[in-house]
Amino acid sequence: MQPLPLPCPADLIPDATTGDAFTTAYQQAQRQHAVFIAVERQGPRWTVKADLLTAGAHHTLDEQVYDTVREAVLRLIRTRQIRMDSVAGPVYFVLYDVETEERARELAAALHTALYRDPRTAHTRRPGILTGDAGGGVARFGVGG
Repeated sequence: MQPLPLPCPADLIPDATTGDAFTTAYQQAQRQHAVFIAVERQGPRWTVKADLLTAGAHHTLDEQVYDTVREAVLRLIRTRQIRMDSVAGPVYFVLYDVETEERARELAAALHTALYRDPRTAHTRRPGILTGDAGGGVARFGVGG
């Protein structure tokens, strides 16, 4: 299996719903020294999971990027697109209670791209952008504006 591209199309995000699928995707990320990202069905809703530990010590999350992602997660909580107990890093991210698989994949793809973001190459006028809506719009965690 090839590493996920950047930016990652939503349909390439692995489904880690079963224990074997989770283990396979997690181990693959470890072997590739890549950020683990996956969606997982939990009852009628979906969860997005990301883990930077699989990428190893060479992948660090810039403070500005982390702040941007954290602000986006808080906005998703405030707009009730994810549960209040979702986790916003700094090395592990979990977005609970996403309404549809499509939306979970959109959020996962956006989160994956953001976790690889180099803030030195981004415009930084407005950190914390999240665009999209609960109706399935495109999500973007970004630095800039």
